[in-house]
Amino acid sequence: MSARSASSTGSKRPLIARLWHGAVPAAKGDAYAAYLRRTGLTECRATPGNRGVEVLRRTVGGETHFLFISFWDSMDAIRTFAGDDVERAHYYPEDRDYLLELEPTVTHYEVSEQ
Repeated sequence: MSARSASSTGSKRPLIARLWHGAVPAAKGDAYAAYLRRTGLTECRATPGNRGVEVLRRTVGGETHFLFISFWDSMDAIRTFAGDDVERAHYYPEDRDYLLELEPTVTHYEVSEQ
């Protein structure tokens, strides 16, 4: 994946990374990873303007943490996935069955190097 994507006019603009964090009890880590593949990863990758997804996983003590990083062409593409309030986290119905907390927001970054 390139850190810059060419627009239809040939100009280059930065790729946007959207980061979300969530934690589940360690005993539910594998089940949540499978659920995340069926929901967030599938929908995110199918959204026009998505340039890829990375999911990082780390178990510390009794908790498994997930860092979901998606890459986008524009904030408009993110709106298509997340809705008008792009700073608000996008959750699915069964997330409450897994997550220890529904963190309310996500963070966006411009990808400067890759």
